[in-house]
Amino acid sequence: MTAPLLETHDLVKDYVIGGELVHAVNRVSLTIARGEFVAIMGASGSGKSTFMNMIGCLDVPTSGTLKLDGIDTKSLSSDELADIRNRKIGFVFQQFNLLARTSALDNVAVPLIYAGVRHSERRARAQAKLEAMGLGNRLLNTPAKLSGGQQQRVAIARALVTNPLILLADEPTGALDTQTSLDIMGIFQKLNDEGITLIVVTHEPDIAEYAARRIVFRDGQVIEDAAVTNRRRATAA
Repeated sequence: MTAPLLETHDLVKDYVIGGELVHAVNRVSLTIARGEFVAIMGASGSGKSTFMNMIGCLDVPTSGTLKLDGIDTKSLSSDELADIRNRKIGFVFQQFNLLARTSALDNVAVPLIYAGVRHSERRARAQAKLEAMGLGNRLLNTPAKLSGGQQQRVAIARALVTNPLILLADEPTGALDTQTSLDIMGIFQKLNDEGITLIVVTHEPDIAEYAARRIVFRDGQVIEDAAVTNRRRATAA
């Protein structure tokens, strides 16, 4: 039996705010299998973003267990966590987070620099990912010369260039119009059909309906974890 890609057990993240202890994530136990497409929902302050930061190895839990690809992250150093982020996790953000004066090709190649990949291979892999995103004719464009949807495609190509096990997307359609949002969800569904594990944080119920499973947070705890009924399908443009 294949081990789950992600496991959390009694995961806790506490903060002290104004002298009071706040349980941002409060004893959350979840399992996410390889190849799942999961939407994480919840109001502002519900704990969904804190949870995503922990599973993305951007933050460490106060207590509890977090295993990614069978690795218990509790005892890892900051350098070891950074290595996991670079090798096993791809990130997509609402505001794209592209380097403004850098071409699409070089933006996508950035993670490969940290991975120690030689220059010629970096460019070849970056070009292949951009072509897969339909941007083969935009390789040398800077972000200012790309639409919002094109910038998000560059960001997705950058997230995929290291061939990660899991793609984490934080409000990936939040800065996009309706049709472009559907295009992006079509890309995500196609990637998931190809076997990539996807976790999307969103506050939009209609966006969550493109996932196969919905997890809802409230006050740091999971209040719903169920398969998406009447799942929507989008077409990758």
